[in-house]
Amino acid sequence: MRANLRKAFVLGAVVCLCSARMGLAQETAPLLTNAVDIISLSADEAARALKARVVGTVTAADLGLKGGRFFVQDATAGIFVDNAEGVRPEPGTVVEVTGITHPGAYAPIITAPTVRQVGTAPLPEAKPVPIERLMSGAEDSQRIQISGVVRDARIDGTRLVTDIVSGGYRFRAYGPVPEHNDPQSLVAAQVLVRGTAAEAHNRSLRQLIAVELYVPTLSDFEVEKPESVNPLAEPVVPLDSLAQYRRDNSLNRRVHVRGVVTLQRLGDALFLRDATGGLQVQSRQLTAFTPGQVVEAVGFPSFDQYLPVLQDATFRATADPPVSITPKLVSIEDLQNGLHHADFVSVQGRLINRTVSQASTEGRAAAVAAIRTTLVLQNSNVVFAAEAEGLRDQASLSAIPLGSTLEVSGICLTEIDSDGKVKSFRVLLGSPAAVRVLARPSWLTTGRLLIILGVVCSLSLLGVGWTVLLSRKNAVLNSLMREREKAQRDLQEAHDHLEQRVKERTEELKFQITARKETELQSKAVLAERTRLAQELHDTVEQTLTGIALQLDTAAKLYQSRPANAREHLDLARNLMGKSQVELRRSVWDLRQRELDRFDLPGALLESARQIAQASSLKVDFETHGTAQALPEIAEENLLRIAQEALTNVIKHARATQVNITLDFGPHHVSMEVEDNGTGFDLEHCAGPADGHFGLLGMAERAKRIGGRFLPVSRPGTGTLVRVEVPLGPMPQFQRAARSGPEPIQAERETSAI
Repeated sequence: MRANLRKAFVLGAVVCLCSARMGLAQETAPLLTNAVDIISLSADEAARALKARVVGTVTAADLGLKGGRFFVQDATAGIFVDNAEGVRPEPGTVVEVTGITHPGAYAPIITAPTVRQVGTAPLPEAKPVPIERLMSGAEDSQRIQISGVVRDARIDGTRLVTDIVSGGYRFRAYGPVPEHNDPQSLVAAQVLVRGTAAEAHNRSLRQLIAVELYVPTLSDFEVEKPESVNPLAEPVVPLDSLAQYRRDNSLNRRVHVRGVVTLQRLGDALFLRDATGGLQVQSRQLTAFTPGQVVEAVGFPSFDQYLPVLQDATFRATADPPVSITPKLVSIEDLQNGLHHADFVSVQGRLINRTVSQASTEGRAAAVAAIRTTLVLQNSNVVFAAEAEGLRDQASLSAIPLGSTLEVSGICLTEIDSDGKVKSFRVLLGSPAAVRVLARPSWLTTGRLLIILGVVCSLSLLGVGWTVLLSRKNAVLNSLMREREKAQRDLQEAHDHLEQRVKERTEELKFQITARKETELQSKAVLAERTRLAQELHDTVEQTLTGIALQLDTAAKLYQSRPANAREHLDLARNLMGKSQVELRRSVWDLRQRELDRFDLPGALLESARQIAQASSLKVDFETHGTAQALPEIAEENLLRIAQEALTNVIKHARATQVNITLDFGPHHVSMEVEDNGTGFDLEHCAGPADGHFGLLGMAERAKRIGGRFLPVSRPGTGTLVRVEVPLGPMPQFQRAARSGPEPIQAERETSAI
């Protein structure tokens, strides 16, 4: 419960913060007072909910605009107002709209409005626009005028809906119902319409689908030229000559045709046939006809997929009695040549596939869900489809076995390209009885053949498995016999090897006894040398340190009263310190490689690092990579001295808390890194020999002496990395350095901390 309350509190705080920021943005943003400024915003800008106030005249408030939504236009442009919860104003009302901007579903709009009626005024003058600009969507929300030919007119509730064609484009206009209340009298009339352009859109993609026009008054819908003659009184045009040359051809003039109904898809299309051929008649009319009835129709000639069609047609039954229709038995070659389009034909083929799916037929009243059965047929090397949609008893089509030879009768619909070549064709079936089975497939169908093949394959797999099992058993027995023979040979070899090892071990024991005697002698020598070194340190270093202490005590006593005399004693102490340093280095060098004799190089580095860092708070981590191997004595010694020098510098100057020492034995070289997290320094401007600091120089000389590379890296504030790389293999320089005698001592005297 407390967690939910805490989440609610945090969410409320976030909402308040966002609201405060939005309010601050609205207060700082300018107020938009012109419609053109609002529709010129980008979608992102309009989404900022900028304040807007527009005074203009309502140009459209159609019933199709849900709620109280309307279009308003001022002296600059028109814009849509999302007044969903308000009262719809009448066209011609002058209103003051105060609200915020919104991207809209297509163009920027005003939303969350406060609408105040100011008065009334004539509608703004409609701007003539070309049809191409209207269809582009650029005139959205603007009052425009355009002329065209009415293709279809109907009454939808309390408004007139007309489909108008202009310049090859089709758009829909909504307006008030005329007084005569006969919308069909407007069909084929040349009209001039004035209204507000709107659009049908894809809301999720913000894309234009179609253009609509809202006509507010009857005076804005002018009939410029009504249909001059009654098309039903005109001569009947043969169906095959609809797209042929005639001197009076016009796509805006209705033609009169007559024929026998071969198939009807109610609310969509009617297929007619006469002595010349077939024709597809597209119409929304819901009058039902049966195949064989003679009807006459009037409509606009047009083209669909490069083939003739009669669009926006109306039709009526004639007094002629119904006739019997029989399909034309045609060949695949005729259909491939583009013959018999929209005609009632019969064609044969072998059933190779079948699909059953849901289809949606767009009717006058509503979309009706229907079952569509598609039969895929093959004749020679041509594949085509036979479709039965929305028919009863389609289950009989699903019972036809694949591989059957069929004869299908229906309407042939051909699809051609722009060059007149046939791409494909399909047959629309009028009933399941239009499919006749000529021959059923043989007993050995594809399915049965697959079953037989499956059984044969299963038996083959069983035989192969049994054979493999026996082979594995034989292989296991042979393997056991070979292993037993190998075990006997190994046992004999082990016996022979044991005898050899007994002989070798006897020789090793003799050697170890001799070596132990030699070790005892070396221990005595080491003990004697340590005794000598202790005496030397006692007689030299201890005495010198005692003198230094006395001089420092005297200088401390004289510092306040006689500073000059105190300085003399300090100089004496400094000289004694230098003497002590030289004597101590000489004593240490006399030890030669005692650290290396006691440890290998990694052990010597670790022990030396611990001794140097023991008196400080410095933490030292040591890592070794690769397989440790013995190096020439001079190389191990100089690597040890470089590491000691680097650690001394870290303690004296770096103010570091952590030092990482890494020793890496590679296949071709050995590398050593000493890295600290101290203050670092500038390599180009650091103190050097001219300032009395020889640390870096000494380390570089030691690396050069053993044929290696000295690679220091440091920057102020980032610590220091000292890296030394020494190649492996024959190195004559090591031998020269070993023979040079006192050179390492001289180098030790030259190197000091930075």
